[in-house]
Amino acid sequence: MAIGALIKDLRTARGWSQGRLADEVNKAFGTGLDREYVSRWERCKVVPGPFYLRCLSAVLDVPLLVLEGEVKRRTFLSDTAATAIAPIVASDLLSAGFAARLRGGPGVDDWESKLADYGVAYMSSGAEEIQRRVSAELAVVQQQLEEPRLWSVAARLMTLYAKTIPGSDGSRAVGWYRLAAEAADRSGDEHSRVWVRGRAAIALGYEGASLTIADMFADQAMAISRKPSLGLLNALMGKAHAAAVRGDRETARGLLAEGRRVFDRAGSYEQTSDYAVPWWRMNVFVSLLAARLGEERTALEAQEAARRELPAALPRFATHLDLHHGLMLVKAGDTKGGREHARAALETLPPEKHSLTLRLLLAEVER
Repeated sequence: MAIGALIKDLRTARGWSQGRLADEVNKAFGTGLDREYVSRWERCKVVPGPFYLRCLSAVLDVPLLVLEGEVKRRTFLSDTAATAIAPIVASDLLSAGFAARLRGGPGVDDWESKLADYGVAYMSSGAEEIQRRVSAELAVVQQQLEEPRLWSVAARLMTLYAKTIPGSDGSRAVGWYRLAAEAADRSGDEHSRVWVRGRAAIALGYEGASLTIADMFADQAMAISRKPSLGLLNALMGKAHAAAVRGDRETARGLLAEGRRVFDRAGSYEQTSDYAVPWWRMNVFVSLLAARLGEERTALEAQEAARRELPAALPRFATHLDLHHGLMLVKAGDTKGGREHARAALETLPPEKHSLTLRLLLAEVER
């Protein structure tokens, strides 16, 4: 995905015209940027240089590394191979990819079954294990993309892969979420297009990372369809978390109310899959949101409701709730007690069960 597409997405997410973006850059940095030059960026006629990348990073409220990453990004296939090669031996990836091309890989139904298995595994396995396994699958599926439904498979695998990427700046994860959205669009499947964007929004919003891009993905999901679905629910809750982190309490509460209405129509019965949002997981979303807003009673009620139904096989999510509780204590003024509670919770969980999200939540409590 070219830098021009990202600039356009971020601009339209803020409701700005090309002229307004040029004006904002000029006001902040005293440049002579005009609407036509913004248009040339968006049409990929010109690539912004380092100075203008810093300007855009500031006025669009997006990490500079995200923009720099898009400038350097290659095509879908080469980017997938290059980014996935780190976790496992290169020869294994090459062998798997060529074998799929020469002999054919799994059929669509087999891929759907694999996705269901990964959705369950993600909830309890460590990030490194999931990343290693999904890397190999991406090397295979990229050789089978003649059929639209397999673009949907690839989109969901890439979304899962993005969730395993370490690093607090979020630039590489954002790149994968954007590739996933593009792949979902290639599939032509509305459900996948909404779900991938909604999942990206809740991941980034829940983590408190790349908030402008979380909003962008949420807005895109809602523009595609407002029909009640898990993708729409994720988008609403991701946007609510982004608002809460910014301190916009009114917006966060309004989005939560809408999210509750969508959950009533689209909530899941499946309890242990990343592709599901059952009652306990909805309360995990609400627990953190209320803690961020400093609404102690709502946070406690959500934590108690989540614990009543949380499957015993998912101890990592119990740790999430403990971290929320620590954040709630800090917001209530008990800084020392909140930090100690959060640190102890993460130390109790075996290291192989840790995730990037838990580390980011602890950092939020520490701040």
